[in-house]
Amino acid sequence: MIIGLCVRDSKLKNADIDSNYIDIYILPKASHMTNRRHILMTGAASIIVIGAGVFGARRLTSDLSVARKPWTVAGNDFEDPRMNALAYAILAPNPHNRQPWIADLRSDNALTVYCDLDRLLPETDPPNRQIVIGLGAFLEVLRQAAASQGYDIEVEQFPEGEPYPVLDERPVAHVTFNSNANTQSDPLFEHVLSRRTVRENFDQTLEVDAATLNQLGAVLHAAHGNFNWANDKESVETLKDICNRGWLVEVGVERTHQESTRLMRVGEKEINANPDGISLAGPVMEVGKLVGILEPEKLNDLNSRAYQETINFYSALIDSAMAFGWLTTDGNTRIDQLNVGAGWVRTHLAATKLGLAMHPLSQVLQEFPEMAGLYKEIHDFAGASNNQTVQGLFRYGYAKFPAPAPRWPLETRIADA
Repeated sequence: MIIGLCVRDSKLKNADIDSNYIDIYILPKASHMTNRRHILMTGAASIIVIGAGVFGARRLTSDLSVARKPWTVAGNDFEDPRMNALAYAILAPNPHNRQPWIADLRSDNALTVYCDLDRLLPETDPPNRQIVIGLGAFLEVLRQAAASQGYDIEVEQFPEGEPYPVLDERPVAHVTFNSNANTQSDPLFEHVLSRRTVRENFDQTLEVDAATLNQLGAVLHAAHGNFNWANDKESVETLKDICNRGWLVEVGVERTHQESTRLMRVGEKEINANPDGISLAGPVMEVGKLVGILEPEKLNDLNSRAYQETINFYSALIDSAMAFGWLTTDGNTRIDQLNVGAGWVRTHLAATKLGLAMHPLSQVLQEFPEMAGLYKEIHDFAGASNNQTVQGLFRYGYAKFPAPAPRWPLETRIADA
């Protein structure tokens, strides 16, 4: 038997399919009405195969209003400027959507930011560099949100010293809020609630021109790093090839691949209960969960169809890139990483303003041994010399923006008194 999916709403083809319905029914084995394979999207890559099985008729959808509630809470008045700013800061981009920030509010007119050490990515991000970049993005959105309320903030980065070789319990930043009637709101702040990471194939008919890409770099300050880009066919094809090979390394190494599959949240129930990691939502994904296709052991089986479709889906995303951009810093200290995180989110907000889709491709920048050759190759391509480090690599194009990513509620990100 073959499972048939009857689309009730043509919008199911688009990225935001959470509110649509499908009917599941049984087709005769010989039927040519449907294909056995239906690809599903994931946060970092993808999955899926719907194969033989037996079902009764059902109607499925994913209601992620609980997991997305923080996006609607931001802007509420908590009667504390620090909480008001934090409600926006927790929406910042971060690796694997781990949301590694914890805020301690026990000092008057100030807060201290710590890294939640249970939210690291030890296999794909051994030195915690990407996690620190995410914390830098958090601090930048915090700054913008505070400024919108008329507060300047003073940020003391790593006040008790920079932790090496990995993060520890020392604070990431101490932040003081100072009321200032002359503080100007950052023009990028109005796009915080619209920002999305777009994991979709980009429109191949719409080019990304030089003027657009130059506007992204124009929003950076000196400390944020250097932004460079490529949109010519030869460079784009070279970068696609490097990124595809990096993706195959990450998914081909058991421990790095399993780090991602352990963080997959499949379907409404799992995502609302654990609104972090790599979320798989929507009708087709609910079906995959129902039939047991989206279980970790299936995704980790290198010989399975699900594993192969994961590779195919993400490779197609890479191949749809219309342009690339990258951020480099002259050093690679923890402070450099925090500062480039601010630059990362600023370029993303600038892209949002322009209607440009942005998707980070982090694989070739990961610092585990099997990636060392490609890590060097991407640095050579970028012309990074001496102590220069490529801190972020992004693909650009045009596509429909999806619904916002799940987030933990603000109160879960506050340290216990």
